[in-house]
Amino acid sequence: MNFIHKNENENFSDTKTHVSELNNETNFENEKILEAIIFSSTEPLSINYLKKSCPFIEDIGASLKSLMDFYSNRAVNLVKINNTYAFRTSPYYSNHITQKVEKKVKLSKAAKETLAVIAYHQPVTRTEIEDIRGVSLHKGLIDTLLESKWVSLGQRRNTPGMPVTYITTNYFLDYFGLSKVKDLPNFKEMKEAGFLTDLKEDM
Repeated sequence: MNFIHKNENENFSDTKTHVSELNNETNFENEKILEAIIFSSTEPLSINYLKKSCPFIEDIGASLKSLMDFYSNRAVNLVKINNTYAFRTSPYYSNHITQKVEKKVKLSKAAKETLAVIAYHQPVTRTEIEDIRGVSLHKGLIDTLLESKWVSLGQRRNTPGMPVTYITTNYFLDYFGLSKVKDLPNFKEMKEAGFLTDLKEDM
């Protein structure tokens, strides 16, 4: 009896080990699939898109977390931008890249100030932007920011006239290397970057 019982325990242990190895192989394969999908995309991909592309992955959040940990100390990082994911060069090694593809967006002083107001006060209406800056927005300024894809329309404000609001986009966060709006630099850093010049610090 004892001899048979011992063998049964050994067989059960072997089965558990085998199942564990299969699960590890499956998880590793899932991560490689996610890696290929994100790497081949020219734009950050939302977690909803990844779920639809990989319905066979039960815990996609865990797989993404594992990939982010794997790339955390490499020259290329998997970064989270709001609810989207993308591969980006590690800031530490970016200075060694000689060939760069940059998004050239020429913004006037007024456009930079307006972008800063939207970033720090979003969602914000046109009237609110004008009140904060102390001047009227000239025609086409908001259109320029919308065309840059750094700003988009938010929900309408539940006030008389139902004015539209403006918010920053994932393109804005991606360009400035931010994961979320809360990661925005402080007033001094924005001023040194040339986005704030005449605005008061108590804005």
